[in-house]
Parts: sequence; structure tokens; C-alpha cells
Amino acid sequence: MLQRKKAKGLNIIIVGCGRVGITLVEQLSAEGHSITVIDKDKELIEELINFYDIMGVVGNGASFSMQMEAGIKDADLIIAVTESDELNLLCCTVARRVGNCAAIARVRNPDYSLEIDYLRNKLGLAMIINPELEASREMARVLLLPTALDVNSFAHGQAELVKFKVKEQSMLNGMTVAEVGAKTNNALICAVERKGKIYIPWGDFVMEAGDSVSVAAPRKMVKEFFKTVGINTHHVNDAMIIGGGDSAYYLARQLHHMGIGVKIIEKDKERCEELSVLLPKSIIINGDGTDEDLLREEGIETVESFIPLTGSDEENILLTLYANKVSNAKVITKINRLTFNDVIDGLDLGSVIYPRYITTEAIIAYVRAKSASRSNSIETLYHMFSQRAEAIEFRVDEEHPGVTGKPLMDLKLKKNVLIAFINRKGKIIIPGGKDAILPGDTVMIVTTNKGFNDITDILA
Repeated sequence: MLQRKKAKGLNIIIVGCGRVGITLVEQLSAEGHSITVIDKDKELIEELINFYDIMGVVGNGASFSMQMEAGIKDADLIIAVTESDELNLLCCTVARRVGNCAAIARVRNPDYSLEIDYLRNKLGLAMIINPELEASREMARVLLLPTALDVNSFAHGQAELVKFKVKEQSMLNGMTVAEVGAKTNNALICAVERKGKIYIPWGDFVMEAGDSVSVAAPRKMVKEFFKTVGINTHHVNDAMIIGGGDSAYYLARQLHHMGIGVKIIEKDKERCEELSVLLPKSIIINGDGTDEDLLREEGIETVESFIPLTGSDEENILLTLYANKVSNAKVITKINRLTFNDVIDGLDLGSVIYPRYITTEAIIAYVRAKSASRSNSIETLYHMFSQRAEAIEFRVDEEHPGVTGKPLMDLKLKKNVLIAFINRKGKIIIPGGKDAILPGDTVMIVTTNKGFNDITDILA
């Protein structure tokens, strides 16, 4: 039996050491949790043990004996992120029967997409996450607001955090945050990236061309904000998707619900036939989506949005660069790996979606909420600007001296912490200094600090 090391956080078992598993190891171990990994790859386990302060077991994560060796009896949480949906569900089912821990499974097969709630409830799981489905939802939000680079949803969809770039001719170029606030009462600039540095801006911060800016606003007021600052925006009417995998299926289904026309180009003839049945409203083209002549023939020069979803990051990036050269389409690039981030950031790819980040953010939000010592919990968590800042929505269930009932102007906040909005019974409040946090609210903060578990962590 492995002797688990003591840590200030949770005892967590991670089954599967692929891209998502390794990212979880990296982030959760850095936040002080005790991690044990299970994987069949002995060399990979040894490499992780040598690089991180974790334990490892070589074997089948769904095996009763392997889970016992990993310490399932003392575990607080098991996370199954192998390549097999069925194995992930089996791992969690065994763990729930053997131990007294929460369980999270990654499930990607579209066959299960309509049964996620049923499976989660019947199997007693804390969470089932489908990264391709979640990525498609994020892409769809961006296509509703093509001016944006990213659109993240909070307060059960009632508020959004939108990232966009300030252009040379923009009226925002040279304006202070306070001046923007005076023009737009229902929006708040929360974070700015300039030349690789992240700022949590105060009122006297002056924006410049080239800045990437994140603004929080009630969902219904986002377009009004862009209109006020002179940025035209409207949702796209059609989309060209390259690649016909699960991500393309999920995205096409989302876009049809939004009234957006979809054309999918896929190499595999058999898959094209499947998609024709699954997506009768889409135009399915059997062909090579990397062929310039085919792309021009199918209308890349006039299409309003272009989304390469091949299995290759390199192909997706090259297709994005090509689309930017020959069209004015809104382009979204899906990146599966996280290598060469500095190079990718410098390519001006527009909106970049990382399904791996989406998966880990949802899991980390749950872990932080579970490890909080008080009754508050994290509703939503997003990493911003390549993991260098976080947007966290806390649920405030009870009174907390020093936080609740005091005007925000009187709170002693840590450096680089901004209270972006208060959600009070479904009403989104962009707060001023005289507003206060009350029990029952959810509160979204943006910060460059790491590891916040509780609303009281914002205090200095």
C-alpha cells in the first residue's frame, strides 16, 4: 500500500495521464493537494513522480486492487480522464462503491451527450464533463459576438466576460478606464493584457491600441457596450467547418439552434454519410479541407465564419492563417496541445479555444469549492490570458465579517483584485464603491493572484 503524503488540501486520485491528466497534476499539486496518479504507462508514471511531488500506481484505474493501492479509502476525490469514456465511468463507479469520495468522469462520445444528467445522477457522480461539447458552446458564444476574442459566461448565463482587442482607430485608444465607465454604466473593464503583461486596471489606467481588454457586463448589455464605444458587432450568418469529428458535430448542432447556416468539409466519405443523417440542415462536403482550390470553390472568400476542427493543431493554425489572408471571416482556432504558447500567441489567430483548459477549469473550480473550509463555494472559474489571471464567481451563503454588509470602498482588498459584478437574485450589479456584498449573492472577481478558494481570500 502506498503511504499518502500529507497536504493541506484534498487527497485526489487521477486516473489517466494524457494531456488533461498531466495538466490537472500540474495545477492541483501546485495548489497543495495530495495527488496519486494511476496509468498503465510505467515510464510516464515515473517521469511524473520525478517531476512533481506526487505518488503513482502503474495499472488499470478501474481495478479494485489498483484503487486500493492508490488509497481510495482515504481519497476525497477521484478524477477519471483516460481516453475511454466507458473506463472513466467504470473507474468512478468502483470508487463510489469502495470509498467515500466524490467522482468526476470525462465523457466525450456524442452517444452519451443527451444522457449526461441521467448518468451523473444514477451513478452518483459529482460531475461528468464533455470537453468537445463545452468547447462548442464557447465557440458558439463567440460567433454570436464576432468582435470578441473570448466570451465566458457567469451567473447561469446572466453575465458575460468578453475579451476584445483595441484597434488603432478605436475611440478606446487613449481613453482611461474611468472615462469608459462614465459612458457605459452597465459594464466594467476588468483586465488588460499589454505586451505580455497583465494589468488589473484602476480608473486612471489609459488604454492603448493593441491592448487585449476583458470587460464584464450583463449578457443583455454586452452588445450595447460595444455600440457605445463605437465597435460594430453582429452575429454571423454562416459558418464553414473543416473536419467532421465530434467537435464539428457539437458545434453544428449549436449553430443550427442559433439560425446560422453550416457547411462541413470532411475527408472520410463514411463519416460524411453519418453527418448527413445526424445534421440534415448542414451542407456536408466530402473533400480535403486543406486543399486551397476546394476551399475557394466552397466559398472561403465570402463566408462569415471559418472554424478548422481537424485533429492536427498545425493544420488548424495554417488554415486559420490562410483564412485570415483570403477572407474577412471570423476565425476560431482549436488547439489541443499547449506547447509553443509564445509562438501561438504571436500569430494573431484571433479566438483560440483550448478544450483541455475548459476541462481542467471546471474540475479545478469543483476542487477549490470542495476544499473551502467554509460554506462558500466557487460557482464558475475561468483562466484568462494563458493562465496568468483568473475570473472566479463565488457563492456567498452566509455573513462574513470584513466582506459582507460593508461598502466596497471600505474593503481592504489584496493587490490585483477587482470585484467585477454582484449577482443578486438574478440581477447583475456592476458595483460602485457604495455597493455591498450580501449573503445570498454570487460575486465575480478578477485577479492575478492564484488559488483563491473562498470570497474571504480577496481580503488583504
